[in-house]
Amino acid sequence: MLNNIREFKLNKLENPKYIKSSLVSFLQNDIKKSWEIVSAHDSVAILIYHKTKKRFILVKQFRPPVYIHNQDGITVELCAGLVDKDKTLVEIAQEEILEECGYKVELDNISKVTSYRVDLGHSGNKQTLYYCEVDDNMKVSDGGGVDMELIEVIEMDIKQMQEMIFNENIANAPSLNFAFYWWMSKQKLYG
Repeated sequence: MLNNIREFKLNKLENPKYIKSSLVSFLQNDIKKSWEIVSAHDSVAILIYHKTKKRFILVKQFRPPVYIHNQDGITVELCAGLVDKDKTLVEIAQEEILEECGYKVELDNISKVTSYRVDLGHSGNKQTLYYCEVDDNMKVSDGGGVDMELIEVIEMDIKQMQEMIFNENIANAPSLNFAFYWWMSKQKLYG
């Protein structure tokens, strides 16, 4: 179960594996300033569309930073992963599609949409958005992630997607809404 959380507590971060915090100082217009920043890995995110079912393939998972704010911590997200291995971005995207969602997609069928900076006030790391279409013939496993990840694969139709974009009760990232808007503009569904 994704939200079966107990004994949740904040601890001092020692020997971080994925992020590093720093205090940056600088002069701007001859005024001395400082800013707390976090160095984080770049990432890839993939909008997956099941062309036969006419549904988006998304993931649900528990995110501790969200839990602090809503005591649920469950998010709806694009399939995504960190750029933390010696592979091309599209190869990392392909690997994440397989690990998280269970679809084997050829590299030629994964298209880059764009790259953008996320978490501008803290890390400013880059995320590259990809798009692919899948069908049942490409499904090779249940997905769910690796290394003890607890990822639930969900499907969402176009009507549910349009309703979710402005539903403040569903924790999601701006990248998901951006991907949906990109898809709708591609399909000329704007109204």
